[in-house]
Amino acid sequence: MLAPNIGVLALQGAFREHKRLLSTVGANVTEVRLPQQLQGLSGLILPGGESTTIGNLMVEYGLVEAIQEFHAAGGAIFGTCAGAILLARTIHGTPPQSGVQPSLNLMDITVQRNAFGRQVDSFRTTLEISGFDSPFPAVFIRAPIIEAVGEGVDVLARHQGQIVLARSGNLMAGSFHPELTGDARIHQLFLSLCREPQRA
Repeated sequence: MLAPNIGVLALQGAFREHKRLLSTVGANVTEVRLPQQLQGLSGLILPGGESTTIGNLMVEYGLVEAIQEFHAAGGAIFGTCAGAILLARTIHGTPPQSGVQPSLNLMDITVQRNAFGRQVDSFRTTLEISGFDSPFPAVFIRAPIIEAVGEGVDVLARHQGQIVLARSGNLMAGSFHPELTGDARIHQLFLSLCREPQRA
């Protein structure tokens, strides 16, 4: 079986950590900064970081439309923390000074930015995730919550009643940072959503 070709958006944020963990589960990993680097990939991870900064860089480099086309052609996408915000159709809590929050508008979820507090409010916990046979260690850093999900979106995990991991087809969004642990199960789950490589 051929190793899957997975991209990690590498404009800002925790892309190196995702790249490391993907490599441990046998994926071929490409750092994506330009639209043409999406060619030949079957999946893409949008990492945590600063969602407005990442979104503005996506606009500057022509990646918004390119990623939308990548998904329309069958490419799977997983957004963690800031990446979940970028996937969402509805975003609450964007500071006025930040201007408009760029979004891919792909996943029928509503997210609230920084819902778990500021950087100093970061924490670790364990989550019960649908389909996993043991709790998953989760790191929350200035994390959003998924306030609401649309039809066809499955809730995979909650923390204190709040949705923190959801899936819709081959789209997945998480509030936390699975790449900051040594547990690769969520990345393996994402790989199971990826199909054959997308062609130009």
